[in-house]
Amino acid sequence: MHNNSRTPFHNIMESTLDEPVTPAGRLFLQPQLNQIINCAIGFKHPLNIQAIKTELSNSLMLKHPRFLSLLVIDDHGREYWRKTQVNLDDHIIIHDKTLSLNLDSDEEIEDKVNSCLSDFAISSPLNTNKPLWEIHIYTELKCAILRIHHALGDGISLMSLFLASCEKANGKDDDKDYVAEKRVEKREENKRGIVGIMKIIWWTILSVLGFIGRCLWVKDIKTAISGGDGVELWPRMAATAKFSLEDMKLVKKAIPNATVNDILFGVISYGLSKYLDIRTFGALQEGLQITGLAMVNLRKQPGLQELSKLMEEGSKAKWGNRFGIILLPIHCHTKDVDPLNYVKRAKAMVDKKKKSLEAHFSYNIGRLIMSLLGPKAASILNYRIICNTTFTVSNMVGPTEQLTYVGNPISFIRATSSGLAHINYLSKGFSQTKIICQKRYHMWLEEF
Repeated sequence: MHNNSRTPFHNIMESTLDEPVTPAGRLFLQPQLNQIINCAIGFKHPLNIQAIKTELSNSLMLKHPRFLSLLVIDDHGREYWRKTQVNLDDHIIIHDKTLSLNLDSDEEIEDKVNSCLSDFAISSPLNTNKPLWEIHIYTELKCAILRIHHALGDGISLMSLFLASCEKANGKDDDKDYVAEKRVEKREENKRGIVGIMKIIWWTILSVLGFIGRCLWVKDIKTAISGGDGVELWPRMAATAKFSLEDMKLVKKAIPNATVNDILFGVISYGLSKYLDIRTFGALQEGLQITGLAMVNLRKQPGLQELSKLMEEGSKAKWGNRFGIILLPIHCHTKDVDPLNYVKRAKAMVDKKKKSLEAHFSYNIGRLIMSLLGPKAASILNYRIICNTTFTVSNMVGPTEQLTYVGNPISFIRATSSGLAHINYLSKGFSQTKIICQKRYHMWLEEF
């Protein structure tokens, strides 16, 4: 970039006024929903701490206003971002040879990283005397864990920012275009017409009624995996499951028009059904419904975003928390021994959700409640939805090529958040990567 060029960052950074926290950001600052994203980044070689500090000091991250601002609250309880000077030493915490373990295999390193993420899920909140982010460096694990408050942005925003700070392992920068391409599906409902519009209206009405019910009184039957009020304070455990993309392709061939997300949700449905069958005292009720929450990116372009688009004024891509919530009901069928049937049912249910505007409704109704009743009322409703359901599932598209940071190849990227009041699944795909995950699809399960 030329020295005399201007970026969206420059326009924002010139302002000296406090910037109001967005409605979604205010929601994530409420005590019951105080969410911190914990992202572990593994490297192939030992970490050069000084090189990392030098790179960070010149990075896009330290040009971004959210990472340079303190959270301040005025006399009326309104939250603002106030620009400040950042001291990197206050944000980088070195864990140098403190594990006292023999880490001889990738599995042992993976287990220890999961243990660190589990600890962070219930650890103390970020210090508000500095911008709301930290980087913990574990030299023995060749790993860094970024702790970033959810009020700064959602997974799409933060991952797009991080990938824009990386370099391709093949040395070809290509304007740092790491945005993963995503296949645009030609859905039947997108052909519109009267039938298509009626389907959208019908499934939207049903979804919205279900969503309102979950906000008020409807809740899942108590099971061995149910969460509830106060569960977010319990100890957590993070675990990793790996699935071969080749195996998923075989499943896709067996089920027409199935997507990777359909298959993953079918795996979750089947796994939870089998687990409950084992853990339930007596016979598990056939057809028992348990409900999940899924986060849906509402930006016009799916997947990761080009950073310049995120920061442009008036851009529909917009930096921040731009996602809605949808309900994903699944049913336990202990007498069904064919796992493919779970994928088929998952696909049929997800296809109906794709025809509804539930995610847009949840996002806009949340903004309306924030405007009329304030963040406390909005947080109460969101917390009730979490307590009335059984699990959360979210998904993040990974880079399409292997990346390096300060010349060190990245071996994995793994993320979770601080404790929710129920089970939290997060899946992450890496298409076309070889060293990263050996062409595997990773899923992280956080449970209590």
